Amino acid sequence: MVQGREPDKRNNMFSKVKKGQSTVEYIVLVTAVLAVAILFMVSGGGNSPFQSKLNSTLSTVTDQMTNMANRLTGQ
Repeated sequence: MVQGREPDKRNNMFSKVKKGQSTVEYIVLVTAVLAVAILFMVSGGGNSPFQSKLNSTLSTVTDQMTNMANRLTGQ
């Protein structure tokens, strides 16, 4: 810092606003992507390839969790 000069408070304020704006932009982007993904999953009345793949994945994961729980409990 140069002696005799005060830091420019306006530049500091604008950098905080810019950081906040970037955060909001990322939140909006992620929300939009999730909305589109959900829309694809529910469209088609259950015949959507996304929904069938999601159901298959959830079923596989649930079965694997059940198998591991049974191994840990000795059943």
